[in-house]
Amino acid sequence: MGVKGEETRSRLIAATRTLIEAQGYFGTGLNQVLTESGAPRGSLYFHFPSGKDQLVTAALTESGQEVGDLIESLSVGRLSAVGIVRQLIEVFADRMERSDYGMGCPLATVALEVARGNEELRLVCAEAYERWQGALADRLVDEGLTRSAAQAAAGAVLAQVEGALLLARVHHSRVHLDQAARAVELLLAH
Repeated sequence: MGVKGEETRSRLIAATRTLIEAQGYFGTGLNQVLTESGAPRGSLYFHFPSGKDQLVTAALTESGQEVGDLIESLSVGRLSAVGIVRQLIEVFADRMERSDYGMGCPLATVALEVARGNEELRLVCAEAYERWQGALADRLVDEGLTRSAAQAAAGAVLAQVEGALLLARVHHSRVHLDQAARAVELLLAH
């Protein structure tokens, strides 16, 4: 595939990422993706011959990798686990504010919609969440927790952040994210 083909594919994925995060899987149609991306209809089916699920899979995978890469890069910088979570919350909060609370977690909207009805997309979301939790757990192990304690703490932190993102989006306020950051400090005080 040439440069132009890669650019078109990237535009389709980027438009899908934005739309599914804001509107969910069922609220996002392929015509809307084509309009937002500026890609011709033939390109959509050239790059994603299996259609919407294949495109959404690519979008969710990319979003999940982006957040996972961020967590891992913050770990390399030797931030504490609390520092990593604070930075992650800050990134999410900034995105929410810039989008007038239309955006939140890049996976959550779709994950909630498809958890029972679309096994392929559910697994993509699950794998991304597992990577995020694992990266944070690795940092907690570095800080002295046992693997099982680190996994449990990282899972609780991830649940705290995801819940705070939902509440912040519903209330159009970052106060719940700020509270989550403080709660994470208390949770991870060891």
